Parts: sequence; structure tokens; C-alpha cells
Amino acid sequence: MKLLRPISLLAGLLMTMTGATAQVSLTPPAAQPPANPPAAKKEAPKPKAPSAAKKPAATPTLAAPPTAPLKPAITTKPTATPVPSPSPTAGFEDPNADLVYGAYQRGLYKTAFDLATTRAQYNGDPKAMTMLGELYANGLGIKRDYAKAADWYQRAADAGDREGMFALAMLRLSGRGGATNREQAVKLLASAAKLGNPKAAYNLALLYLDGNTLPQDTRRAAELLRTAADAGNPEAQYALATFYKEGTGVPKDIDKAVRLLQAAALADNVDAEVEYAIALFNGTGTPKNQPAAVALLRKAARQNSPIAQNRLARVLVTGQGAPMDKIEGLKWHLVAKTAGKGDPELDERLSELSPEDRAKVQEAAKKWTGTASK
Repeated sequence: MKLLRPISLLAGLLMTMTGATAQVSLTPPAAQPPANPPAAKKEAPKPKAPSAAKKPAATPTLAAPPTAPLKPAITTKPTATPVPSPSPTAGFEDPNADLVYGAYQRGLYKTAFDLATTRAQYNGDPKAMTMLGELYANGLGIKRDYAKAADWYQRAADAGDREGMFALAMLRLSGRGGATNREQAVKLLASAAKLGNPKAAYNLALLYLDGNTLPQDTRRAAELLRTAADAGNPEAQYALATFYKEGTGVPKDIDKAVRLLQAAALADNVDAEVEYAIALFNGTGTPKNQPAAVALLRKAARQNSPIAQNRLARVLVTGQGAPMDKIEGLKWHLVAKTAGKGDPELDERLSELSPEDRAKVQEAAKKWTGTASK
């Protein structure tokens, strides 16, 4: 069950450190500029746009996309200020807590609340305390109350629960359930990271990259990302892959970057799926496998990645790496264009179609975006 969704906390953070490499025949137009970061953040220089080669090469390649913004590991809703919560899965590894987590997992939040309250009050169970914080923070089975959530997370953190530490840190960063306290948040994240919480290590790395809460330190950020990546955190795997690709805080190593992209892609990180697909298509840091690359692009396109939709459109329209299918390919072009990923070359290909085929493309795109007439 998906409880939480990540949102952009440090939009464009790594975009300031990266630039796309020039490619040949399938190079897309310059990437759209990233969204403006929050006012409190420092604006860094923008990356260079990918350059298109003048002549197609014998072997087609796909251009790597600009690095996606880093995102906080855990939040509840995509709002302007992130509202973090812990992962009950990690917090309830204790078999004695199975009844509480079992009720939570089945959506029996009131039962989970009652059971957790009993365990917290009479057994001093820190994992039950974290669960109560989770329920209060998300308004599950009980009225949402960030102050009470913070109180239960504090009790769990004081009892040594790493999930409670992480959740309280994120509340302190967002100012929910109490005043913003970045100094306390950093200490809590550091403690949780030392206890093996990969989300804490990842978010602490973001603070070292941001340079506002902590002095900017890309090497320390890389160390923390490696800790989280080794623990299987896909966001950290993707971010560390970018570090290795660009030589940020670590020696540049394309092979390591691609291995990390592969791991993150297998964990369904959409940005990693796109970049790993392009590496497979071009044979960069991995043996070339265009069928696998196209399959990954299809998957990411269906997950509404405009970059994947654009790259898939180019593959299908040209028939390079997959059977030619102009209708399907230009459908994805229009879908990507709707999301702001325009492509003048594909616009030209669309204009070359017959009126009948052009109508098919437009209707297919409308069906995908949900704007088709009923």
C-alpha cells in the first residue's frame, strides 16, 4: 500500500552541477528550464542545454535528459511545504508489533490506533509511539493533529526509535507540529542515519547539498548518499548515480553511475528508468540493448515522464531501435508536448502526415491525456 508520495524539496538542486552530453541523430531540442526553486533557496547557475549534431551518424543515439530534481524521501501530500512521516514498514520490524502494523496495513486505522495506544502507554513500546505519530500526522483513524504527532515522535525518538527520529526531524524542518528547528532536525537526521535509517541519510545529504541549513559539502553528501543507496533507497541511488556521472563529490565513473541507475530503475524510480534506458540504447557504461531500452522508455512514458515520452516518440517515428510506428510515436510526441516537452522536428513529422493519420494521432493523444470527446 502506498502511503506517502515524494515531492520536490530542493528543485533543480543537482541541475546546477550537471549538463547533458552532446549526442547525434536522435538528439532532442534543448530541455525546458527547470521550475524556479523556493524563494528561501539559493539560485545557482543553470545547466547547459544539450547541443544537436548537424549530421546523423550511422548508429543512432538518444540524448541523456537533464538531471531530475532531488526529492525528499518521505512526505504525505504534494504541498508547498513537505509534511513528512516515517515508513511503518521499517518502523514495525519487531514481531511483537505485528498486530498493530497488521491492522494498519489492512486500513483498520482505528484498531491500529487503539492497539498502539495500549502498547505505548503500558509497554513503553517506541515503535507503537511512532505508529501513533504516523496516524496523527496523516489523520488516519483519528483527526489530524501535527502537535500530537510531534509529541509521539519525540517520545519514540527519546526511546531510540530511528523512524521516530526521522519523522520528527522532517516535521521540524517543515514547521508542522511546532516551530521550525533546523538545528534539532539535523541532529535527529544524523542520529537516525547512524542507526541505519536510509531516508534520514538521504535527507541529510540534501541538506549538505543545499548549503543553507548546513555548509555545502558535496563529499559528505556523497558519503551519505552511498549509505542510503547501499541500503536500497532508490532516490539515493539515482542521486549518487548523478554524482558519479558528473564527478560531483566522487571521482567520475560512468560504469558505477549506470549500475546505480539500473538499481534505482529496478526499484521503479522513473527518472532512473529514463536515464538507464538511454544508457542501454547508446551502450554507455553497459552493453547496448535497444529492445530493453525501448521497453523501459515505454514503462516510463506510461508513468507520465515527458522526457521518456519524447525519446520514445523519436524511436518510434524513426524506426531506429524499434519497429516504426508513426501514429504511436507522434501520439507520445503530442502527450509530451502537452506536458511542456516540445520538439520542433517531431512537429514537422506530424505535419507531413495525411489528414487522416494526423487525426488518428490527435485522437490517440486525447485519449491518453483524458481530453477525448465522450
